[in-house]
Amino acid sequence: MRSDIEIARAAEKRPMPEIAAKLGIPEEALIPYGRDKAKVDAAFIRALADRPEGRLILVTAINPTPAGEGKTTTTVGLGDALARIGQRVAICLREASLGPNFGMKGGAAGGGMAQVVPMEEMNLHFTGDFHAITAAHNLLAAMIDNHIYWGNELGIDTRRVSWRRVLDMNDRALREVVVGLGGVANGFARESGFDITVASEVMACLCLAEDLADLEARLGRIVIGARRDHSAVTCAEIGAAGAMAVLLKEAMQPNLVQTIEHTPAFVHGGPFANIAHGCNSVIATRTALRLADIVVTEAGFGADLGAEKFFDIKCRLSGLKPAAAVIVATVRALKMQGGVAKDDLGAENVAAVERGCANLGRHIHNTRGFGIPVIVAINHFTADTAAEIAAVQAYAAKQGCQAVVSRHWAEGGAGAEDLARAVLDLSAEESDFAPLYPDDLGLFEKIETVAKRVYHAGEVIADKAIRDQLHAWEKAGHGRLPVCIAKTQYSFSTDPALRGAPSGHTVPLREVRLSAGAGFVVAICGEIMTMPGLPRHPAAEKIGLNAAGEIEGLF
Repeated sequence: MRSDIEIARAAEKRPMPEIAAKLGIPEEALIPYGRDKAKVDAAFIRALADRPEGRLILVTAINPTPAGEGKTTTTVGLGDALARIGQRVAICLREASLGPNFGMKGGAAGGGMAQVVPMEEMNLHFTGDFHAITAAHNLLAAMIDNHIYWGNELGIDTRRVSWRRVLDMNDRALREVVVGLGGVANGFARESGFDITVASEVMACLCLAEDLADLEARLGRIVIGARRDHSAVTCAEIGAAGAMAVLLKEAMQPNLVQTIEHTPAFVHGGPFANIAHGCNSVIATRTALRLADIVVTEAGFGADLGAEKFFDIKCRLSGLKPAAAVIVATVRALKMQGGVAKDDLGAENVAAVERGCANLGRHIHNTRGFGIPVIVAINHFTADTAAEIAAVQAYAAKQGCQAVVSRHWAEGGAGAEDLARAVLDLSAEESDFAPLYPDDLGLFEKIETVAKRVYHAGEVIADKAIRDQLHAWEKAGHGRLPVCIAKTQYSFSTDPALRGAPSGHTVPLREVRLSAGAGFVVAICGEIMTMPGLPRHPAAEKIGLNAAGEIEGLF
């Protein structure tokens, strides 16, 4: 069996002007980055502003397990299948972070015969967007320390500087650091740390901004710390927003690539799906919708995190209105949700599938709660038995939902045509989409709403200091912001080992953070790391170059 990288390397890529022409993008609107990737010029995108928009399909999933669900692979396969049956289609994905690529998660280009290419470049440096975001973020960090060094005119309390530095690599040793050591010439010593670049608020700002002017405004609103009287200090006061926008000028333009089957794909942005909203950029999605009849996109992790944030943050802040949602499940993952150990997944176990379907049912119910029609995609594995597949389809039918087997991993778009036709039928009528809560609900009440209606928690607990902070932000004018809840992706609860569909559990609110530039309030529940560590044997140990200079070990 060929590996993903071997399949991707063998793919015959078409010239980028040919791919762009499928969406009506002229060659002069492309900014080439080598032979097989390009950015779309901002002036061309501005000229699309008055065009009607196509249908937006969200691909989400059950809670992730080590058995694998294949959300990106399904997104690509569905897009290819829609193109095969005559639709003018575009795919919208996030870019990959270097940290997980060299750690353990793997890439973000799909798999098997349902991949976006060039896979190697996409999973490495790509067009340099993440490097630009890293540089812009760290420029602000440098200017904060420089401002303090040269007299601290703004009166920043060095104990309350909240802006950390970032690096696009997993490095646990940098989670907590002390900067400014070495004497007077090096500034004032203070505690700080590093996050991974995808957790940067700059990343979230770029992915939610409508254009460069909006981006600069969002950057200016970023709160970097506080004075001794607890009043906020912003990036605009530091004077960094303009220079940061300059560094991000090229990164703001969406990247256009292609699938193995030559379907156009916009791959742009990569916000963390816990500390941020976990979706590709608004500008890429909007551009795709104005060029295609149907756009297939995805949101990070399971529907309890990714879909909820897609609806309540991205769609709320941008005005996007999705037409339908696809919930991806595998028989293997449902068996794990039903209590089967990973080593035992190869044996038929219909009873475990039926138990695990409770997790799928919860996601169906939740997604419908946003007024979105739902279909289940059963991402097929060769070991799946007819009885196990029938159990999933029967369960979905009881929920009033169709479950369609899709074989895109092995067969590409041809294996997902049944799914494509079902999605077209499902999305033919305008949805009744609405976010989960109104803008004017209190911040703590918004957190409670998500916890109780999406996670099915019994209560949210938070100490007085956290509640007081939320009230202070409301008084400062941030009360209408949506909330972004950061919790484990593996469970509806905050306990990653609690699979299935638990109810009545407690959600402990450990910390809250204001992302005023991005436009949401982050609620951290449980143990969430914004700088991941590497496993005992990171993927980097197996990655290298062969005698022909080709990359090996990258998936």
